[in-house]
Amino acid sequence: MRNLGILWVLYGVLRLVGALGLFLYNGTLTLMWGALLTRVPNPFTLMDLFHGFLIFAIILGIVAGVVSIIAGLGLMSSGTSARTLGLVAAFFGLTNGPLGIALGAYTLVVLVPERAPNA
Repeated sequence: MRNLGILWVLYGVLRLVGALGLFLYNGTLTLMWGALLTRVPNPFTLMDLFHGFLIFAIILGIVAGVVSIIAGLGLMSSGTSARTLGLVAAFFGLTNGPLGIALGAYTLVVLVPERAPNA
């Protein structure tokens, strides 16, 4: 579990760097999106939707990064909540690109038990 925890900490740092990049390049992204809206009947609605999506992407990146780092530290220390945090981080990882999907899927395979306990 130590290696999996290290991967989650590194992935969490990458998610935070990605959220910072979105925040810093907000003006450039808005300009690029606005250039695509020159021939749309109502560009202001689409620009508002773009800003909402951009804010959502930044918040998701920050939350996923923090959860990933905490889960990674928990997995490295083999704490009592390591499995739960690992599963939450895995679901957040599935929302982002190939690296997140691969790490999230592997974590789900490792942390989800093979058989559900009989209730």
